[in-house]
Amino acid sequence: MSLDPELSARLKRNADGLICAVVVEHSTSDVLMVAWMNDEALERTLTTRRGTYYSRSRKELWVKGETSGHTQHVREVRLDCDADTVLVRVDQTGPACHTGTHSCFDTDERLLLADEG
Repeated sequence: MSLDPELSARLKRNADGLICAVVVEHSTSDVLMVAWMNDEALERTLTTRRGTYYSRSRKELWVKGETSGHTQHVREVRLDCDADTVLVRVDQTGPACHTGTHSCFDTDERLLLADEG
């Protein structure tokens, strides 16, 4: 099966043929991670409902949780207004970050603090 031609034609890929995927937890809308998808990763995500991404360093597809057991059941995928990013809403099992934290954004490193007022 291939990616729907109408959807594929709308996508604005970077120079490497990838689109950004922002992954959020469906129940809380917490941002879990950011990854990259090529057409095959997006198509597999849409058909299997398993978070599937493209590793830029290994130059291959990877399914979230395939080795760690920390899986993502995809509930919804939305295309942004510029068609260059997808929002992937998931039910996350276990940590989403490779460091073992729930989110890749669970660090104390903040570039700007939220307003206190």
